[in-house]
Formats: sequence, structure tokens, C-alpha cells
Amino acid sequence: MKDVFFEARIAGVKLKNKIIRSATHEGLADADGNPTDALLGKYEALAKGGAGAIITGYAAIMQNGKSPLANMLMIDTDERILYYKKLVDRVHRYNTPIFLQITHCGRQTFSRVTGRPTVAPSSIKDRLYNEDIPRELNESEIYEIVENFASAVERADKAGFDGVQLQLSHGYLLSAFLSPHMNKRKDKWGGTTENRFRIVKEIMERAREKVGDFPIIAKINGYEKSKDGLKPDEAVLIARYLEKSGCDAIEVSCGIAEEGFMALRGDFPFDMIAKHNHLMKRVPRLLHPMVKPILQYYFASPEPRHLYNVASAMKIKKNVSMPVIVVGGIRNLADIKHIIRNEQSDFVSMAKPFIIEPDIVKRLMEGKQPESRCIDCNYCQIGIEKSPLKCYYGKI
Repeated sequence: MKDVFFEARIAGVKLKNKIIRSATHEGLADADGNPTDALLGKYEALAKGGAGAIITGYAAIMQNGKSPLANMLMIDTDERILYYKKLVDRVHRYNTPIFLQITHCGRQTFSRVTGRPTVAPSSIKDRLYNEDIPRELNESEIYEIVENFASAVERADKAGFDGVQLQLSHGYLLSAFLSPHMNKRKDKWGGTTENRFRIVKEIMERAREKVGDFPIIAKINGYEKSKDGLKPDEAVLIARYLEKSGCDAIEVSCGIAEEGFMALRGDFPFDMIAKHNHLMKRVPRLLHPMVKPILQYYFASPEPRHLYNVASAMKIKKNVSMPVIVVGGIRNLADIKHIIRNEQSDFVSMAKPFIIEPDIVKRLMEGKQPESRCIDCNYCQIGIEKSPLKCYYGKI
């Protein structure tokens, strides 16, 4: 087990082992978007529980990029730096590195939440966040977003984070620029893979001007479900562009929000959706039996339910020299050992297992259990629409 539970490095940052807590929205920021004491306690539990490193829940770089989910973190002003310093200091007590995930939600939000127009690379309505038709960004707005991302990286550095993670996956703004399904532009920001990557390249260049070699990693889609979505070969090309632009590591995931449980897999939590989802609340309960099979058809988890990004991670790893992290359906120590020992990925990351057991790494390392207790009911992913993150274990 030495190969899994052994110190490793990403851009000089020392990790206690090769199991990383992947970014998960906790819904524990205050009304202004600053981390609360409750959030500090949650990260302290993860650090004490043995995570090799922690990637935070996403933090928005500007107000029109804010999530519709309750109590999202923000990193849009310098005043927030002191709040984040407290969070970082708490985690560092346990010699655990922590990366701040930064994002702009793009079309996956509502103007009634942000108080500003919804924007995207192209004016294409999202099937889930379909109350707004997003406005296509003009060039000056794109450069404003570039500057705000770079400033967010600089704030994370000043707050003492060990690095940042750019959210380039799951349909958020930068993911939308990269995806041919969501980016139909004909100018220098669309069309070819190189053009669609341009905004990320600009962010990396501007961030490096501000923070030098401060670690910057990225989370990307290895593939998308949509017919015109991102495919594995293009994901490899994007990974190469990332490495060339100075990215320090890549976490490989898949899917976008409107594709349903593509990135999460597991059970289809209809009862939880019926109770908490903003769209389902408009549907009379009498119609639920008819609505359920329709939603399952469009949004239910595809197969396989486990290790579904390993093939993509392997393909990317063969084409880059920077560390690769794989996330998605990783639930037991045997699989983790197989992935690491066979060099299918340099690191593994998990999200839902850390929700039910913040000390899952310690428990695996000490031989107390061979796998996570997570049953992949996905109730946690619906509950966060209105409530702080927690494990429901299949019960409303």
C-alpha cells in the first residue's frame, strides 16, 4: 500500500498520499460568499481524516458567475482574503494542502440569483437552467472575465492556498467555451479547438504575470454525452494545450449539468428531486408518476457506474508529462491501488465518499474497511440546491 499511502508532489506541493478530496459545493458560505466557521470545521474534519489534499467547493470570480445553489463561496474582492486565510490556516494545522477551485457558472445560473444577465460563449439555452436565454459575451466582456480569473488566482495566493483549480468541466463558463456543444462562435473564441481554448490560455498567461509559479491545476471533461460535445481525442488536445500554457496538473471528469447524472452516476433520486428541485415544484404531484420515467430517460445515470473516467485519464496521461488525477465512481481501495500501481493515473480523487465519511482515507489506510459506505443514492446532490451539504443515505 506504500504506493497509495505515500507522499507525492504536485508542482512542489507535498501531498500526504495519493487520494484527493475532489471539489464539492458545501453551501456553507455566509450571505456575502465568505467561508463560515461551519465550513472551516468541515475542512478541518477532512484534513484530520487523512485526505492527501483538499480541493474546495467552487468560488465565483464575479457576481454574474455566481451559482444558483445556496451559499456559494465568492472570491471576487480583496476583502475576502482574510476570511480565506482563516480557512487555510485551519487546514494547514494538519499538514494538508488545500487548493481553491475558482469558477464562473456561465449559463448554469439564473439572473434572478445573480442580479445580472446570464452570459455564455453562445446564446444557447441550457436544458436545466432554462429560465434565461444567455447573452453571448462580447470581446471586452471576455477580457474582463480573464482579468477576474487572474485576480482570483492572485487572491488565493495571498490567502495562503497551496494552489488553485480552474473549473473547466461540467458545463460552467470555461467548460462551455471548450465544448463544441456549447460554443458555436465564429470569431477567434470559437470554431477550432485552439480558438475555444483561447480564453483559458489568456487566463493562464495573465495569472502567471500576477503569481509566477504559484500552482495552478485544472479540472476538465474527458468526454461529454451530447453528440456534438467534447470527445476523448479533443480532451487530449486540450490537456496538451493546458500543459503548454503552464498548468501543473489535470483532474479528469466528464459531462455537463444538462446531461443529468453523467458526472455523478448511481441511483436516480426522483423522490429527492420531487421535493427539492426548483423545476419539479411547479409540477402537480398528481403528474409525478408520468414525469418520473421521462426524467429518468433524459437524466438518469448511464453505465458503468464506477471508474468511468479511468480510460480518459489513461489516454490523457500518455500524452502529457504533468500529473493526472482521475475522479468518478472510485469507491474501494482495491481499485485505487490498481489505478496507481498500473500508472493509469498519478492520483485519484473522490467527492461523495468524503461526504459520508470525512475520514475515509484514514479508515482505508488503517484497514478498518475496504471501501466507502456511500451507496450512490445521489440525494446529497439534490439537497445542496437549498441546504448545506450532507449525506442523506437514501432517505429524505
